Amino acid sequence: MSHQYFVCLYGGASDHISDTHKNTIEKLGETLAEKGYSLVYGAGATGCMGAIAKGFRKNDGYIMGVTPHFMGDFETIFECDNTVMVDTMAERKTLMEKHADIYLIAPGGIGTMDEFFQILTLKYLKQMDTPIVILNLDGFYDSLLALLHDLIEKGAAGEKILELFDVVNDIEEEKLDLILEKIKK
Repeated sequence: MSHQYFVCLYGGASDHISDTHKNTIEKLGETLAEKGYSLVYGAGATGCMGAIAKGFRKNDGYIMGVTPHFMGDFETIFECDNTVMVDTMAERKTLMEKHADIYLIAPGGIGTMDEFFQILTLKYLKQMDTPIVILNLDGFYDSLLALLHDLIEKGAAGEKILELFDVVNDIEEEKLDLILEKIKK
């Protein structure tokens, strides 16, 4: 199987994230692996990170995990096909960016927000043109989207930022399939 197209998932490792969200992300992983995509992500075995990896594993999808050496003190590391150990969180993000053909933003916390805002900024500054998709499952990111609109309203950001990402509310949406197909062209 070719591992040509990498989906990069940014999402939380917290097991306190809703089981509904974790189940949805696991199903997404199964579907993506079945369609021949590979995964690059932060190597976590719990929360949304663990869920996507479990989904990929169910359908024999290729999994590349990138994690700093110290991360094992904070979370369990998933047994990936390729686990790349780095020294810093910055190196982790850089390596994931190097492999990503599309970014999926799953439910997560401050680490996920850090990753999202970094790639959004890079895209705004025309340093990348990789698709970014916010998975707004059950309105999880309504407040993030409201914050972005508030920044625009207050003049701190331009409306252009809203064109730099897509939002899907359900992994069954045809919109997600259309976005994924764009990366193969």
